[in-house]
Amino acid sequence: MMDYSSLMTKKIQGIKPSGIRKFFDILEEMQDAISLGIGEPDFVTPWHIRDAGIYSLEKGYTKYTSNAGMMNLRKEISNYLLRRFDLHYDPKSQIVVTVGGSEAIDLTIRAFVNEGEEVIIPVPSFVCYDALVTMSGGVSVQLQTRAENEFRLTPEELRSAITPKTKLLVLPYPCNPTGGIMERKDLEAIWEVLKDTNIVVLSDEIYAELTYGPHHTSPANIDGLRERTIVVNGFSKCYAMTGWRLGYVCGPKEVISQILKLHQYGIMSAPTMSQYAAIEALKNGDPDIEAMKKEYDERRRFLVSGLRKIGLDCFEPRGAFYVFPSIRSTGLCSDEFCERLLVAEKVAVISGTAFGPGGEGFVRMCYAASIADIQEALVRIERFIKSL
Repeated sequence: MMDYSSLMTKKIQGIKPSGIRKFFDILEEMQDAISLGIGEPDFVTPWHIRDAGIYSLEKGYTKYTSNAGMMNLRKEISNYLLRRFDLHYDPKSQIVVTVGGSEAIDLTIRAFVNEGEEVIIPVPSFVCYDALVTMSGGVSVQLQTRAENEFRLTPEELRSAITPKTKLLVLPYPCNPTGGIMERKDLEAIWEVLKDTNIVVLSDEIYAELTYGPHHTSPANIDGLRERTIVVNGFSKCYAMTGWRLGYVCGPKEVISQILKLHQYGIMSAPTMSQYAAIEALKNGDPDIEAMKKEYDERRRFLVSGLRKIGLDCFEPRGAFYVFPSIRSTGLCSDEFCERLLVAEKVAVISGTAFGPGGEGFVRMCYAASIADIQEALVRIERFIKSL
């Protein structure tokens, strides 16, 4: 009998499964359960975007595209980034279309990080960064951000984490799970720390369109930071296209040419149908973004207000579609709170510990759900807290 544990790499076996998925097998078997767990839009991809994908199939557009993605799509990405965020990227040499933003993150990390080099990751943040750094042979330096600073990365925190081995800084803003953002003044302060180093910035901007209040600012908008910033974005969140698996990475042409090699050998090209749909999204999807953002904003305010009314301290998120309330007042740890809430009241939320150090004492709730479901979830959460 094969001893697979002795054959597979220790590095991969040592990585823990995603904490986000922990409760979903249980949830699927429950009647009348409400999920505020998984971070996925509850909207269906708008019809005109789906129709463009269907049309591409009807016309038989089913072959490989250019490795970097269809030129028409890269041109539309370039136009979109200029129109929406004042970012300038050459579609011929500075953009690669990827299989979701996740592939773009993976490619960037592998393109830069040598064995033993360090990657600074502000946490709590999305679960993939730490695992992908480990898979690349790098070392994660998880830098804890704090609710009292609205989960921003401060220059003092960053300066304390830099060593001679630091190669990459991840800026995951707007942030999953906290909803924290970085404004222009915050990014300018980060530049002051980085300007005398060779540290590269990986800016994950998948939630850029879902910013409430100040307009999203990219590190690539900041003089000095642009030349060292790799921007990752995609279609999953702003166009409700999670299942289409399409993202992109932008940066200096010297970097993108190397990222393209990794993409060529590992993936070949992103799905053709998805690329045709994405062209339509970028050309005509601005009203869809605004409509969904308006709905998310109403849910955001409703959920934050409801949580505060039932006695949970909750930082007001200014980006993405998550709230990150403290549950310390209940006397339970994050894992116990989530497990007992799911069993007792059939409401699924995610333990803050799934998102790295600093997550203990918090839970993530996703408001990509109907107002009716959010309202019922609040009733159940209040009943659960009173029962403790």
